[in-house]
Amino acid sequence: MTSIINIGTNCWDVASAEQTGLLIDGRNYYRAFYQAARAAKRYILICGWQFDSDVMLLRGDDAADGDEVCLLSFLNGLCEKNEDLQIYILAWNFNAVYGIDREWFQKWYFNWTTNDRLTFCFDDCHCLGASHHQKFAVIDGTIAFLGGLDLCSSRWDDRDHCADNPQRVNADQNPYTPFHDVQSYHVGAVAEKVAELFKHRWKLAYCKDLDLPETIERQRIDFLGSFPILSSRVGISRTQAKTEDGRQSSHQEIRRLLVSAIESAENLIYLENQYFSSNALFRALSRRMTDSGRPPLEIVMILAKDTNAFFEKISIGLMQAKLIARLEELASETGHKVGVYYPACLGTDGQEVTTYIHSKLFLVDDRFLSVGSANMNNRSMGLDTEVNVAWEATPEEHAMIESIRRVRVDLLAEHTGATDAASLGELTARKGLVDYLERLAGSGSSRLRRHPCLDVDPAEYESLTSMLPAGFPFDMEQPESENVIYETISDQSDGLFAKGIASLKNMFKTAGAD
Repeated sequence: MTSIINIGTNCWDVASAEQTGLLIDGRNYYRAFYQAARAAKRYILICGWQFDSDVMLLRGDDAADGDEVCLLSFLNGLCEKNEDLQIYILAWNFNAVYGIDREWFQKWYFNWTTNDRLTFCFDDCHCLGASHHQKFAVIDGTIAFLGGLDLCSSRWDDRDHCADNPQRVNADQNPYTPFHDVQSYHVGAVAEKVAELFKHRWKLAYCKDLDLPETIERQRIDFLGSFPILSSRVGISRTQAKTEDGRQSSHQEIRRLLVSAIESAENLIYLENQYFSSNALFRALSRRMTDSGRPPLEIVMILAKDTNAFFEKISIGLMQAKLIARLEELASETGHKVGVYYPACLGTDGQEVTTYIHSKLFLVDDRFLSVGSANMNNRSMGLDTEVNVAWEATPEEHAMIESIRRVRVDLLAEHTGATDAASLGELTARKGLVDYLERLAGSGSSRLRRHPCLDVDPAEYESLTSMLPAGFPFDMEQPESENVIYETISDQSDGLFAKGIASLKNMFKTAGAD
């Protein structure tokens, strides 16, 4: 069996790990980060797409000890208590398009209202049209967290994803809808590699080398609610586009990694993501599905039901609907099974309350698993700055395969609400999985729902998309396509709408979707 992970092709490096695994949903990650950060001796590095100073890391029973739980106050308190501790925070220098959802004047607030050993910096060193989208943290070079979760508002949730949860509120006490994500954790040399990645981006953004102390010895640490992956090896892959000034080179390791994983699939592909609009991943799936010499696949997609914004709906939503429709056609022609779903529950008023899928997880045959910041859209495959980790088992590594299978089954149990022994047995099996999920989704008694793919009025949709090229403007894979987008709009549309689009051009130049 050919290895999927290959250093120099689809992987930056493979590092050793004494412990590694997953933390599912915000409660488990925030609690683990709090635990690890509180034990920090030398330094804490935090990199993200978004931060909020007042996000509560611990809630309910988890916060019963009375310690400070709001992010910035908590971090500042750590510096006040430990005079050797340095904290560095690197955040995307967000575009005005996202200003309504962001905390303003962060550079001033984080730097001037805290200890001198807490330093905040904006990262705007990506290429035009991109966003800095990596989400990770490193403590003392010995523990790293990496995945889809930022330390910001509207991300915390527990695994029940109830319609009403009194703890699922922001600092202003306004509630938000259920939210699902996945973060990985790593103890060992892999944390040093992630710290190296942070140092590189810090030098680009802050224009200074980051002189970190030597890694200290770390005792074993256990995180409540974690799912260990029984592997001592972790691959790290990146996405970033080359900048015109040459300071940032091009890497498409994540794209190549996922394409290689698709090509290797023998029985099952299971993914969770906000989007599925990547042309590269669609082409890889199409090639695999039309290879008559290979066995049929069970392909399960857990996707966010709705996009976050209007322009995402008519750009990413358009492409996603087209690609999924074509995959379903291919499945009916070739004997493969494709199931596309989202989870939801009923509120007290009887109305559906969806769980927003924000995770970026890709699993093949229960022997390969990748988690990180990269969405399965075009910009995450070539334009934005992204980082993923991956684990791969050989056929002889039965314990590792079983640990990956356990993750998949537990995630499906969360999304379906099916936790009895018989249901777990059905979820464990690879053959017939889509048929079983279809029965659950159609039963009316499961949390699982068939995905509508594109929920928009057909007449309105045709009217809007006739004026826009596919992928406008958030889902381009290469920076040079930006000019093509604006030229196409100019050619295809006129009147007030065209003028409105032109007036937004500068805002969209650096817009990026989470």
